[in-house]
Amino acid sequence: MLFTLARIAAKIIVGFIALTLLLVLAFKWIPVPVTATMLMDENGITKDWESLDNIDPNLVYAVIAAEDSKFCEHSGFDTEAIEQALEERAETGRVRGASTISQQTAKNVFLWQGGGWFRKAFEAWFTFWIELVWGKQRIIEVYLNVAETGIGTYGAEAGAQRYFGHSAARLSPDEASRMAAALPSPKKREVRNPTGWLARHGNSIERRIGIVKRDGLAACVYE
Repeated sequence: MLFTLARIAAKIIVGFIALTLLLVLAFKWIPVPVTATMLMDENGITKDWESLDNIDPNLVYAVIAAEDSKFCEHSGFDTEAIEQALEERAETGRVRGASTISQQTAKNVFLWQGGGWFRKAFEAWFTFWIELVWGKQRIIEVYLNVAETGIGTYGAEAGAQRYFGHSAARLSPDEASRMAAALPSPKKREVRNPTGWLARHGNSIERRIGIVKRDGLAACVYE
């Protein structure tokens, strides 16, 4: 009985690893057709896949400035940010995110939204593989095509068309910064006419675009 269960468990594990590699290899080359988040969105799906060449670098700089300034330095995980988040949680009980762009991409493509250690474990698994197989350019390209950018809206192109009426290929630093500022909560944050804290946050991101360019923080994307 135990031997039979062990064989079944082994087959499940091998099958999961094989499926992981198949999906990761496939999405290295082909656009991600749909994600779990999209399928569960009651507002429908508006998306237009664009290659990285057709997305303005301003958005890449803005996203790195806002979400993951060490994107080109780490191998998928910002250990310093994780340690700080754990310390803050232990001291104050406040939960602060420490996910990198790579982790967010793994979650958005292969998993579901929400927290919990179970999902985090799978997120780490897929993050390892996309860092190994895809590389930074593909990771940021996929991220900017599957990230939720508004109500029922996914990706840079659909977001740019929704908010500014033109392609993501010609986003100004101001427009890119406003989109990046809204990414953590795109259903609730105003992109066209942000006010208060959100407007200040967008202005801060726009200023940091210059730092990203000056310090080569996007060098792994534009090699």
